[in-house]
Amino acid sequence: MKVWFITGTSRGFGREWAEAALERGDKVAATARNVDSLSDLVEKYGDAILPIELDVTDHDAAFAAVATAHEKFGRLDIVINNAGYGHFGFIEEISEEDARAQIETNLFGALWVTQAALPFLREQGGGHILQVSSIGGISAFPLVGIYHASKWALEGFSQALAQEVASFGIHVTLIEPGGFDTDWSGSSSKHSDELPAYAEIHKGVAEARKSRVGTPGDPAATAAVVLKLVDLDEPPLRIFFGTAPINIAKADYAGRIETWEKYSDWSAEAQG
Repeated sequence: MKVWFITGTSRGFGREWAEAALERGDKVAATARNVDSLSDLVEKYGDAILPIELDVTDHDAAFAAVATAHEKFGRLDIVINNAGYGHFGFIEEISEEDARAQIETNLFGALWVTQAALPFLREQGGGHILQVSSIGGISAFPLVGIYHASKWALEGFSQALAQEVASFGIHVTLIEPGGFDTDWSGSSSKHSDELPAYAEIHKGVAEARKSRVGTPGDPAATAAVVLKLVDLDEPPLRIFFGTAPINIAKADYAGRIETWEKYSDWSAEAQG
């Protein structure tokens, strides 16, 4: 039996993973902005689920939520930072409020929960932190630049973290989904006001996105894979969810290497 702490469990990935964990007999501390969305799970699974109202952007509340979960269940085996959303807008269209809200949720929210959990994981001699990143955490496309910024930062601190805590028996995994039917680009998302200068470019980007995403994946199908991940003795640092990301990553990284090699003489010149 494992104890899970999952943020953003009202719907999407978080909901699927919480229910899968409960169904197999694990315990789950499930956070949501509105815990009423978890009432059916409480009715079905009783004390095995601990609903916690949480806005992950609230530093003190995030630490309190993790402490409450540990006090309730006595340990934390799996911590999943799933809470987040996508912001749509070209870089020139992003307001300060837009940018800060995106970074506060997707980056700082995950950071606060991670920091809150680490002392408990170190004390018990192990644990597994799963960060929900995105193919957008290693590649980038027009219209979601500030979202990419939040996920690239999440990737960076998580890769560093994995090396910092390995000796304590703590593992870190970055889950990098492609397009899934999670309402990420629907009501969960936010949008900047479009500037007239970008009107035609917006149209082209919308068409390109449709062809790139293809058929969305099924969030329910990810639950079985997450259960496999958390049961591994040596889980991977990164894993793609969906079939599209691997081809995007290969093309992107091939292009980077080609460019770096093309200008390698200049790189050497810059060394001095």
